[in-house]
Amino acid sequence: MDVLALEAKSVNGADAEKKSSSRPKPKPPKKAKRIVYFEVEIVDLKTKEKLLLLDKVEPTATVLDIKALVHKSYPKWYPARQSLRLDPKAKCLRDEEILQTLPVGTTASFYFRDLGPQLTWGTVFLTECVGPLIIYLMFYFHLPFIYSPKYDFTSSKHWVVHLACICHSFHYIKRILETMFVHRISHGTMPLKNIFKNCGYYWCSAAWMAYYINHPLYTTPYYGQMQVNAGLYVFLFCQIGNFSIHVALRNLKPPGSKTKKIPFPTKNPFTWMFWLVSCPNYTYEVGSWIGFTVMTQCVPVAFFTLVAFIQMTVWAKGKHGSYLKEFRDYPTLRSSILPFIL
Repeated sequence: MDVLALEAKSVNGADAEKKSSSRPKPKPPKKAKRIVYFEVEIVDLKTKEKLLLLDKVEPTATVLDIKALVHKSYPKWYPARQSLRLDPKAKCLRDEEILQTLPVGTTASFYFRDLGPQLTWGTVFLTECVGPLIIYLMFYFHLPFIYSPKYDFTSSKHWVVHLACICHSFHYIKRILETMFVHRISHGTMPLKNIFKNCGYYWCSAAWMAYYINHPLYTTPYYGQMQVNAGLYVFLFCQIGNFSIHVALRNLKPPGSKTKKIPFPTKNPFTWMFWLVSCPNYTYEVGSWIGFTVMTQCVPVAFFTLVAFIQMTVWAKGKHGSYLKEFRDYPTLRSSILPFIL
């Protein structure tokens, strides 16, 4: 019995040794990857003076992170006020660009430019729109010191004058509401000095056209009610189209996303203009002012429409060009602002 017990123990021991030898050996712990930090030098673009040296900047840091580090050393230069570039003549770097993906070594020089005090684009848009709305109404109600004293707070006898005020007010109230609830503005800020130029253009144009449309000696359009109705229909059609495009562009970009997509027509017929132009919002905007010009038969309105068309053509061409660069499969049939023409 003792011999059999010893043999059983020896067999069990051998099996245990085999099992232990068959178990996989634990893998040695992986060595931690060595992080290569960057050394970033901030140089003034104009004077070429070294402003700051940032040591041990992580390779995954974005341009916005670097701006935040500069802001810590120079509190007056908040990130929106800074412009950074790799070369004095190069384009400004985007905030989302990552340091390790830039064409620099572990020691990088960034050229800094102070953009000056900034305002959010939403504030700029609201200021641009509220001004013309109030200014036009001042002329419409014939406030004192605008026309002859005998016309103070009088009302025009022409229906088209009241209709023009309704359309003008509707246009700018629509723009204010779109700025507040529809637009997703990709650009964060604008230099403070630009607001004077922008507002000066919009406010003075509104005063110029309002002065003549609401003038006591204003004459109605040559073709009468038929011309007024034609201009009104064009104005309303284009206003609805412009709003439809803005909603379509909003739905194209989720909140907080900076991913760009090609805009395409939706089930809304007003968005079918996307088949022909890259910026139908500008097409409809110009159409609205053409309708307003026909309805009022006013030279200042026609001049404002022409200048607006030239400016929006510049914007549309720039947008169209960026679409062509970013998307290889961008529809070739599209023009910038006018189908098959421009």
